[in-house]
Amino acid sequence: MGFQTPQHNLSDYLKWSRAGKIQLPDFQRGYKWNDERIRQLLITILRGHPLGVLMLLDTGNDRIRFKPRPVEGVDPNTVSPPDHLLLDGQQRLTSLTQALTGEGVVDTKDSRGKLLKRRYFVHMATALEGEERIDDAVLSVPADGMIRTNFDRDVVLDLSTEDHQRAAGYFPLSLLYDSAAATGWLLGLEDKALFSDFHSRVLTEASTYTIPAIELDKYTTKSAVATVFEKVNTGGLPLNVFELLTAVFAGDREYYEKHGTDFRLNDDWQETRTKFEQYPVLHGLENTDFLQAVTLLATRKRYSDSEDRRTVALSAKREDILKLTLADYLDWVDPLREAFVWAADFLADRHIFDNGFVPYPKQLVPLAVIKVIMGKDADLLGPRERLVRWFWCGILGELYGGTTDSRFVRDIEQVPSWALGESTEVPRTIGDATFVESRLHSLRTRNSAAYKGVYALLLGNGARDWMEDKQLDKAQYRNLEVDIHHIFPQKWCNEHGVDEERRESIVNKTALSARTNRVIGGGAPSKYVDRVARKAQIDSGRLDDLMSSHLVPTKALRSDDYDAFFADRREALCRLVEQAMGKAVPRDLDHGEAEETSEWFETDEAEITVAGEV
Repeated sequence: MGFQTPQHNLSDYLKWSRAGKIQLPDFQRGYKWNDERIRQLLITILRGHPLGVLMLLDTGNDRIRFKPRPVEGVDPNTVSPPDHLLLDGQQRLTSLTQALTGEGVVDTKDSRGKLLKRRYFVHMATALEGEERIDDAVLSVPADGMIRTNFDRDVVLDLSTEDHQRAAGYFPLSLLYDSAAATGWLLGLEDKALFSDFHSRVLTEASTYTIPAIELDKYTTKSAVATVFEKVNTGGLPLNVFELLTAVFAGDREYYEKHGTDFRLNDDWQETRTKFEQYPVLHGLENTDFLQAVTLLATRKRYSDSEDRRTVALSAKREDILKLTLADYLDWVDPLREAFVWAADFLADRHIFDNGFVPYPKQLVPLAVIKVIMGKDADLLGPRERLVRWFWCGILGELYGGTTDSRFVRDIEQVPSWALGESTEVPRTIGDATFVESRLHSLRTRNSAAYKGVYALLLGNGARDWMEDKQLDKAQYRNLEVDIHHIFPQKWCNEHGVDEERRESIVNKTALSARTNRVIGGGAPSKYVDRVARKAQIDSGRLDDLMSSHLVPTKALRSDDYDAFFADRREALCRLVEQAMGKAVPRDLDHGEAEETSEWFETDEAEITVAGEV
């Protein structure tokens, strides 16, 4: 990658953008500057102050072809192929092109977001009083040139015609870089001294205004473009690989020649989202997650097809996502759509029904890729049980919370063959997973993946509603408005000196319907169990059976013995976790030294408050 740093006159930038010699790569977002920001930009120009650097990319690189589009406000039917793509400076150059050329009408918005069409003028006499008066001199007016008051009944300033503009002393900034039109406009002034002063001190000085550029040569790679864009594009929105690949795929010549149209990645993603709409657990899946899954499959295929595997590697890294071709994407998009739907059903079988309780949305990426690799065999009983174990180990071992690229790769390399019984090597994710007894104390809010995991395990263990004896499955979960609530109410705990760590622990929480939780209220368990039984019209033995389905030690609950309740249920949850992970949970509290306590973890106090009783 090479670059140079020339200075160009603003007049040249305007000419190039109008002619299409400078265009935008398709990954750039839309124009979004508001009226006052545009006015301040024009003030900067008239004062002769610098407005920053523009970054341009030379076109003509056969290795990457970005789909270009003209600067907003320029007729796409009148432009020529671009010489440069604008990587940084879109908002500034778009504002200047619209305000300083043509009719000078800018599509913008006010500070509230209301859409406007505005034109900009400078009061000549005020501008000539000095640089400090330029701010007062520059005026934004509606596109028709009239400023109105009294609910638009009264016109207080009419700049709709050249005669009215000259009479009021306002020069249209759309003529600032059109010397012939500007001179013609000024010749109509009766005040020839004003003509001379404004021409020499404002127009002439503006004509020499320059903006520096960084011009990247045509050999710049996609990943370099993305990195440079993110480092310098402080005025716009962050760029991700999806936007960049949108432009790359839209510029695919082979696809265009075959179909007669450009491939629109965003439209294709909307089709994917529509397919996922009926699966709430997939609502948190991002377009970059989907591309990461495509990359894992594409690089895996390249690796298996390569004769020299030292030069090819399975990868989920950003730079390898940027190497995806449209052909790669089209190869895997449909299998992955089906695989993610399968993953949604897989989660439902684990009693994870909505996006808010998905422990690790990112874990869906390797899960879907593994499904594509295993095909129908992923549904066989033995392989499926092994996949379930891997899944719970990742969640309860809390292994997908940081950088996941390398773990994804290991999962794809190790899990399918192990799940299918083709390898005896236990996947690294299972080997790395640990869960200790004391972690149950610090699992306090649904911000933790393991918290959500234990909650789902309780549901999957056969938990039933205490008042209606309904299995808390996918249908009843929504019908009964199930959420996680305290077993010993928060109010009771506060009144009886239960410390916050044990009060808010997952040990003291379970899945309850909204109706059951209202009946429980904030009183002692010994009182509310009778109230629940009366409301449900069942005897105490039947209620004990229902509470036991939540691993609640009913004897301790009925006697309001929090210490016994907490110890017994903690042990029951440890056994539940052991069953899911297929490995022992160390009882570190038996030795008097907790390996993980709540003060070692961040606490979301708002989440704790929401979880408590009102």
